[in-house]
Amino acid sequence: MKKKETQSKSTPGVKKDTAVVSNVLSRIRIRQASLGPSTSSIAEFVLNNPRRVVGMSVTELAAETGASDGSVVNFCRQLGLTGFQQLKLSLAQDTVQPVQFIQEDLQRGDDTGTICRKMFHAGIQALRDTLSVVDADAIDQAVQAIRAADRIEIYGIGSSAPIAEDAQYRMLRIGIDARVVVDSHIQAISASRTGPNVAVLTISHSGATHETLSATRLAHEAGAKTIVITNFANSPIQAYADIKLYTMSKETRFRTEAMTSRIAQLCVIDTLIAALAMADYDHATETLRETFDVLSIKRF
Repeated sequence: MKKKETQSKSTPGVKKDTAVVSNVLSRIRIRQASLGPSTSSIAEFVLNNPRRVVGMSVTELAAETGASDGSVVNFCRQLGLTGFQQLKLSLAQDTVQPVQFIQEDLQRGDDTGTICRKMFHAGIQALRDTLSVVDADAIDQAVQAIRAADRIEIYGIGSSAPIAEDAQYRMLRIGIDARVVVDSHIQAISASRTGPNVAVLTISHSGATHETLSATRLAHEAGAKTIVITNFANSPIQAYADIKLYTMSKETRFRTEAMTSRIAQLCVIDTLIAALAMADYDHATETLRETFDVLSIKRF
């Protein structure tokens, strides 16, 4: 029983084709827009016929979609899967066990109770989906990069700006020298003046915002260690990221990605901060005590 439970969980980097990955249909929907012509046709077929694909072979799926066997395997790998067998097992889980929390779009006539339910379910689903793509190895790499740096810079624009500010606050509380830059002009200047002794954390859901993309590119070219928190789909910013921490949230007509992505981003930040604190436990807890005392004068 214990063995089955272990195998049913998704762990990025798992080398077994028998490991089931949660929310594989959501992965495909998010990736679809960035796929090439051959893999895009495979994605469309799988989304429309998930139960049928479970009983197909690689060759049968390739023939059905006009693609090659290699394109099918490449499609699986672009989803973070080890191969076609893992895709089939994951599809079976998605189709046999309905997703508990359905991402629903708001309707014009929804009352307040319905809006509450839909919005909370959307946030819960974003966390569930993000958990399925969280890479513990990438978190470890980010912790090492931040601990090795003399200075941390954090970039965010628009809805990602308050997340960046929260990340700086949390780092300061555990004794890490971090500064947040949310002005695009200052980002560009500051990024160009980083170097190998600096770690840069960029938060961008789309990964395609000109300002944060430019700042991350400048920091990467200056030799800084770049860490990016972005959505699971392929995006331009990933070309300049040494370490990628993924979130996963779906955009709909009324509930834009700026709503659910923030919840997922905050949870990734919480995970990173907790891992940083545990990596230097004594220093982190002592600094937390000291900063708590400092902040106590702000309270009645």
